[in-house]
Amino acid sequence: MLLQEFISAIRSKNKIRVTFYSKKDQEELTRVCAPMDYGQSRVYKDGKDRFFLWDYDSDAGAHTLSILPEQVINMQFLEECFEPSGFVTWKPNWIVSRDW
Repeated sequence: MLLQEFISAIRSKNKIRVTFYSKKDQEELTRVCAPMDYGQSRVYKDGKDRFFLWDYDSDAGAHTLSILPEQVINMQFLEECFEPSGFVTWKPNWIVSRDW
């Protein structure tokens, strides 16, 4: 069910508040994000599906998050929409189909 809601949020361009366990920080974090994609990473060659998000709350460095499903503690699907052109500055090769 969570995956279907995530894909729906990609297509409808709705932001998500995600709480997850950060392997890097070794703690629980909550971020407001734009859902970007779901599937196997082209960077991590482990064959595992991941949630890919644009992190609006990131204070430094990269704004992209790659989260394994088992790291997710909670996802709240928000009414607030995002504009992909605000952060998609590359030629995307999306896994999940969408019209943007």
